[in-house]
Amino acid sequence: MNVGIGLPIGEPATLLTWAESADAGPFSTLGLLDRLVYDNPEPLVALAVLAGATSRIRVQTEVLLAPLRDTALLAKQAATLDRMTGGRLVLGLGIGGRDHDHQVTGIDMRTRGRRLDEQMAVLRRLWSGTPYGDGVGPIGPPPARPGGPEVLFGGFRPAALERVARWGDGFLAAAPPSWAGGLFDIVRTFWREYGRDGEPRVVAQVNVALGPQDVIDDARSRMHDYYAFTGTADRMVAGLLTTPTGIRDAIAAFADLGADEVMLYCYGVDPHQVDRLADAL
Repeated sequence: MNVGIGLPIGEPATLLTWAESADAGPFSTLGLLDRLVYDNPEPLVALAVLAGATSRIRVQTEVLLAPLRDTALLAKQAATLDRMTGGRLVLGLGIGGRDHDHQVTGIDMRTRGRRLDEQMAVLRRLWSGTPYGDGVGPIGPPPARPGGPEVLFGGFRPAALERVARWGDGFLAAAPPSWAGGLFDIVRTFWREYGRDGEPRVVAQVNVALGPQDVIDDARSRMHDYYAFTGTADRMVAGLLTTPTGIRDAIAAFADLGADEVMLYCYGVDPHQVDRLADAL
């Protein structure tokens, strides 16, 4: 079971410390959330900086809101980062659910799923070296991974789960073990229906905070603010894991469900959590 670190978004200047500690530890991946109308670092820019400060750990968007971005530019940015990191980029994509993020980019929320499907057709074509069309292109550089960086999709609705099989390499599950297993089964069913070889890669997400009470309180406060728009922030904060035993049990539960990796997402900004999590593992 691979275990990654989901980076906090509250103090961008500390993320180099987080990344260097994680790269020296047992962790497989650095993940970063995405929002536009929020005080968070832009994930592709931030992960490019962190990739340059590390040597082996993967960098992962979780999830990048692709419909908010220009498709050709996103193809070039992702290919560049994948090429310059030697294939360490994992592109987690989703459609987002916050009105303001779409409002400021002029994207109609009602069509964001359809837009993502259209974007994926273009991204896959450009990453394969095919011209954009109408005598334009190709758009380089070629990514390190043939066909483009690994693409994972997040989401819960059937259309999002089907998208994993149609366009992706795997599934990002921001759900507890109690109901993530059903999502895994649906994704695997779609995978077989599309005649895909092997199995989809499954990455789970667990929200955690380890440390003294002020670290835990900070994490709860920041997590509540981040998810306030959902109306269910209290319930989500209540699920924050704050003990080594609770974290190990969650990882074991996801392993039993066949997950390939668990991302331990941190909202508290204390970078010493990396070492505490390493010790907990």
